[in-house]
Amino acid sequence: MLKTLSQSTEDLAAQNYTQADYFHIQRRVHSLINSYLTAGKLHDRLRDLQLQLQNPQSRPWKPIDWQTINRDQIIGIDPKIFLSILIGAMDTEAPIRGYTQTSRQYLEKLHPQMARFVGGTVDENDELLELGLWEKEERQHTPALIKIYMQLTGEKITPKLRTVRGYLPSNDPNEDLYRHGLHRVATEYGATCLYLWLMAHTTGALQDVLEELAQDEINHMTKFWGFGVWAFPDTSLMRIGRTLIKTRSHNYKRNNLLRTLRRMMETLNWNSWTLSNKTTLIFTFIYAMRRLWVWNKSLTPEYLDDLFGINH
Repeated sequence: MLKTLSQSTEDLAAQNYTQADYFHIQRRVHSLINSYLTAGKLHDRLRDLQLQLQNPQSRPWKPIDWQTINRDQIIGIDPKIFLSILIGAMDTEAPIRGYTQTSRQYLEKLHPQMARFVGGTVDENDELLELGLWEKEERQHTPALIKIYMQLTGEKITPKLRTVRGYLPSNDPNEDLYRHGLHRVATEYGATCLYLWLMAHTTGALQDVLEELAQDEINHMTKFWGFGVWAFPDTSLMRIGRTLIKTRSHNYKRNNLLRTLRRMMETLNWNSWTLSNKTTLIFTFIYAMRRLWVWNKSLTPEYLDDLFGINH
């Protein structure tokens, strides 16, 4: 349930926002990434996975003063573009049940605990008996975005119903999970970068809400990333790139990352963005990956085996 309490007055980007040109927004993005993607915080989120597999507990949101959200809290971006991005984010976040159940199916035979974390448990008729923690946390996002939109426009909006690509197994469940997992990490990374970028363009209670969305995405991205490195330790950069980019057929076609990225940009109304908006988002993606790759180098097999308590 979304809470309505007091507002934080501190600008989380730790930068004076009376100016909002390209360089100023870039500095704000830099500050946010340095704050939220530290190696220490990422390790804390990954260590938390083992606890959540045993006793799932949703991450609580901080108190937010929803009534104070207004257009003056948007900086460095045309409010119309900002609103179109909110709509795109809503449409992307809304079919969370489809995402979680697809991931559960890829995981349940190989890693039942992780399957429960993402998609809960089902009975013999595939009726959901228990929500997964990932769904419990992510399902707060669409109502939060709808509430932001309502505060900024006075209008209630209903997300478009998107069809999620379902479970499409082949005769190689390990390869299926590897491919699906890479795309899941990539989408969580994309959401992380988008919400951090939006935080750089906001202040006040509006920024507070986006911080909660960003922290959820960072939390889930980190857990999926670390789990993937543990489950598939022999992965090379070449294999990752080839898997993400190519489309493979087994009597059907799978989406590749480039197609997914293009669809996401269309949903977020990319063509209406200014050059400054586009450039600062690209900077966000690059700088965030730089920080994540440094952290990734510390995920040794010994560290991960000790963390998850299972040796290969």
